[in-house]
Amino acid sequence: MEIAGGRGIRKDNKTLRTFGKVCLYIVLIALAAFTLIPFVWMILSSLKLDREVFAYPFRWLPEEFQWNNYSLIWQKVPMLTFFKNTAILAVAVTFIQTLTSSFASYAFAKLHFRGRDVLFLCYIATIAVPWQVYMLPQFIMMRSFGLYDNLASIMCLQAFSAFGVFLMRQFYQNIPTELCEAARIDGLSEYGIWARIMLPLSKAAIATLVIFTFVTTWNDYMGPLIYLSSDSNKTIQVGLRRFIQENTTEYHLIMAASVVSLIPVTVVFLSLQKYFIEGIATSGLKG
Repeated sequence: MEIAGGRGIRKDNKTLRTFGKVCLYIVLIALAAFTLIPFVWMILSSLKLDREVFAYPFRWLPEEFQWNNYSLIWQKVPMLTFFKNTAILAVAVTFIQTLTSSFASYAFAKLHFRGRDVLFLCYIATIAVPWQVYMLPQFIMMRSFGLYDNLASIMCLQAFSAFGVFLMRQFYQNIPTELCEAARIDGLSEYGIWARIMLPLSKAAIATLVIFTFVTTWNDYMGPLIYLSSDSNKTIQVGLRRFIQENTTEYHLIMAASVVSLIPVTVVFLSLQKYFIEGIATSGLKG
């Protein structure tokens, strides 16, 4: 009887756990669907006529899908030039920042030198400094270098990231130091250890940093607005603002331009999603 009673209790507990998981999944699916509502509305609005976007009574689907909206936006403003400039900046800044952050993180995590921890804390403390504080000195510096209205100014200003160093250092600290010591005994230089051991083992952290850097650079508005003045150098966010100003009442075209501007970010995130989740889960385990 006791055995039968114990089995009954275990069965009831298993049923409760299953019921709890089902309820949790239902809540999560509902929250995800609620979060996606604005994006679904934006995509559907980009395929409507302008009079249908805010028509009453509200309708999700258009009477007829207007695919030509996506061809019209390229004719209104030089969107292709804006896309090209943004892609150059996003790729270049992501590559440079990932390189510098991973290299500096290796020094802070695996090398021992005087003042290492103090230097790291001072560098990380710069995250707390508002951008408005050093915005004007940066502008004066870039102008004195002759880089005003040049894509190189954005690349120089965003080549280093305190957040990237912090993220990569947290991950590097989870890699056994014995691997580095064994490599040194075998005669491998610090550059070789970084390139042959640390980088291959930190794909998750690199993917996480790549996503954050690419999305931040692609969506940056204030930087290009301040340092880039000519249409030939403007980025997609500045161009999108100009598009909105010139097409104030054409909401269907504004929605189409917004959808197009989100495609590269979405592709990058979906491509690295697996490593991104792993990196978020593991980068903060050890401090």
